[in-house]
This record gives sequence, structure tokens and C-alpha cells, in this order.
Amino acid sequence: MADDTQDSSRIGDSPRIGWIGTGRMGFPLAARLLDAGYDVAVHNRTRAKAEPLTERGATVVDRPADLADRDVVFTMVSASPDLEAVATGPGGVLTAPDAAPGILIDSSTVSTGTSARIREAAARRGTDFLAAPVSGNPKVIASGGLTIAVSGAREVFGRVERLLAPLGRGVTYVGEGEAARLVKIAHNVFLGVVTQSLAEILVLAEKGGVGRAAFLEFLNDSVMGSAYTRYKSPALVNLDFTPTFTMPLLRKDMELGLSAGRELGVPMPLAAATAQLVAGAVGAGHADEDFAALILEQARNSGLTLEAEDVSVDDGLSPRE
Repeated sequence: MADDTQDSSRIGDSPRIGWIGTGRMGFPLAARLLDAGYDVAVHNRTRAKAEPLTERGATVVDRPADLADRDVVFTMVSASPDLEAVATGPGGVLTAPDAAPGILIDSSTVSTGTSARIREAAARRGTDFLAAPVSGNPKVIASGGLTIAVSGAREVFGRVERLLAPLGRGVTYVGEGEAARLVKIAHNVFLGVVTQSLAEILVLAEKGGVGRAAFLEFLNDSVMGSAYTRYKSPALVNLDFTPTFTMPLLRKDMELGLSAGRELGVPMPLAAATAQLVAGAVGAGHADEDFAALILEQARNSGLTLEAEDVSVDDGLSPRE
């Protein structure tokens, strides 16, 4: 029998927000809600990473369970085990004895199975659950360009749609249940395949005497250019692999995508080949670098040593209000 410790239908004009996970993505997203005027309390496993948000008006709590009385709680953690820990593990937000959030919104990239288990656990506490994975990185968040795919009950989505709006430029409802998980996993598989393809054509052009900056300028102005190829251009030209998304995280998502392909009977030969190359790059020592470092392994396999071109390259991102 569901525990009706919270009534999510009462979400009003000024909901009290909880945020769990203030890493590279969670911190700037929580900050955007604070800057939009919302009452936000935050939790992070390493408290010191959340403390700077107090300068914007946030309250920092010691346990996820301390956010159980909030109207809406967001989670943004690294992987499936982390989500289960903060939601249903000891001190989890769904384990408080006398309270449960009205709506739980998870923006992590996790498996559909984990998401379904958290949805069921939330339902037992009378908490509505939305899967809301995001596309972007901290610089994209700063530019206002983040996009979000959301799945769950459409009526629940309708009640929080305006709350999601300050987080970025696009919020798309994609269906019931765990549909948003598949959307995000498919998105990140495409991210891996496109990045490997970029690495291959850049190395091909350079080995034939064409500089990376020149090639990307041409590509970005052509019909094949995109927001993604443009904002990855500085890293690829100047070999700055300060991480926005690490190789091990991409490897995890490629594996999730291939698993979904097997479950749904969809052959994914390009994704499978890319997953092997990503795994190889991790094994070659690129675990702490941005996944654009795939170009280094492509160059090495091609007998080419790359050097930073040290030129200014427009990434196509400018801050949006």
C-alpha cells in the first residue's frame, strides 16, 4: 500500500526544491535554479563541493533523507549504483520514515532497469517519478543550451515543466515510463560514433597535408557541420582534453546502448566498433581526459604524431539568459 506522506498535486508557484549531486553538471544546474529564485537545498557526498552554492542562497544538508520533505527533488549522479544509493540506500531520499518528496526527477544517465526500480520505490512512497536525462556539459549549461528529455506520467510532467525551463533551452516530453533513458543512451551512442568519425576524417586530412583548424572551418560552414562539431573544434585543434565527459563515462554509455540493442533486436555494428575503440583508449591511458582524445589514438594507429595548432577557434557557444 502506498505511503501518502506527500501529495505531489500540491506543487505550487514556489516549490521547495531539493538537489542531490553537485558535481560538474549538478552544481551549475542547481545554481541556475537558485538564480531563478527558487528555494533550493542541496546534498553532495563530498559536502565541500556543495558549500559554494550557499553563496547563492542554498541550504546544504548532510543526507539525501534530509530532503524528503521537499516538493521536488532532483538527482544528478554518475551511475546506476549511485542513484540507488541516494534514493533507496541507507539515508536515501525515499527512506525517511515520515516524509517523501512530492516528485523525484532524476537527470542521471542510468540503465532503464535501475530507473524502473527507483520508479517503483517512489510509487510505494506516494512519490511521482520522472526520468529527465540531459544533453550538454558545463559550458553548454553556462550558455543556456542544455536540452532535457523527460519521461513518466504526462500530467506530472505538466506540473514541473516550468521548473525545468531555467535549466536550458529545450525540454522535450518523450513518453511514458523509461523512454527518456533510451533517448539519452541513444544520444550518447551517437556522440561516440560521431566523435570517432571526426577523429578519423581529421587524421585522414592531416596526413594528407590539411591542418585541423582549416578542415574544421570548412566542415562547420558546410551542411555537415553542427553545434556539436563546432563546440568540439577547439579541443580537436589545440589538443586541450580538459574533461567535459570522460572516456570511462562514454564507455559505460556505449555498453548501455549495445545492451539495449541486444534486448530490442537491433544490430549496431558501428556502435560496437566504436565501443571497442573507446575501451582501447581507456586502456591506453586516456581515462582522465575528455573523450575527444579519441583523436590521439586514431593518430597513433595511423603513424601520425599530432601537435597542438595553438590557434583561436570559435566553439559556437555564447552565454544565453
